[in-house]
Amino acid sequence: MDMIQSPAAPSRTKEDRHFVTALARGLDVLACFRSGDRMLGNQEIARRCRLPKSTVSRLTYTLTRLGYLHYVDETGKYRLGTATLGLGSVMLSRLDVRQVARPLMQELATFSKAMVSLGTRDKLSMIYVENCRSEAALTLALDVGSRIPLATTAMGRAYLAVVPDIERVDLLERIREADPKAWPRVRKGIEQSLAQYRETGCCTSFGDWQEDVNAIAAAFRPGGGLPPMAINCGGPAFNLSEEFLLREVRPHLLDLIRRVEYLLGAGG
Repeated sequence: MDMIQSPAAPSRTKEDRHFVTALARGLDVLACFRSGDRMLGNQEIARRCRLPKSTVSRLTYTLTRLGYLHYVDETGKYRLGTATLGLGSVMLSRLDVRQVARPLMQELATFSKAMVSLGTRDKLSMIYVENCRSEAALTLALDVGSRIPLATTAMGRAYLAVVPDIERVDLLERIREADPKAWPRVRKGIEQSLAQYRETGCCTSFGDWQEDVNAIAAAFRPGGGLPPMAINCGGPAFNLSEEFLLREVRPHLLDLIRRVEYLLGAGG
């Protein structure tokens, strides 16, 4: 059975009269800064946002006036301003799920000698909101705020497995539009992951995102008006075999998810 269907309808944002395009473009400019970026110029921002450079120049000027960007004279580029720090810190401080999950995630990180992360979706990426490492682990250079692909990672696939069908169909269409050439391979991996989730409660990515990275993930709904979230356990393939992740880590990960769901429910 074909588990993935593509919608025929156009993007809703193109039809929505309440959608403010200028605001969306300004937020896109802020979102194009990634965890490894110190500064970006208008040309790079325009490329990432797929906008004319003249439009980006007006947006960056406005965002700088408001404190969301800071212009660095020496380089002629921008870095994120302190106003964005205020927004991010308020959001993270109100995520009670981080406080609930952190000690349990650290237990799993210590057991697996790997990195365990909590994340949720932002556009076609998963963004880390909590991260735990084993002291003995050789782990990935990722931290809170890092982004990983939705379509090819264990965390992203676990997210896709638990969202409502209508949201999944919309996301899959956006993934296809973003890279039509890669879509047949990506689609096959997602289909296998959806079937895998129904059978085992977890999704995997063994070299699908990066050739030398293995990971396993499961998702849950934290409630309180928050979107679904996922927890992954991953690291270098030479340190984390497929067999170890599936046989040893998977039961602990599923138990972690159950405990987090229980504690959030009990707290509510």
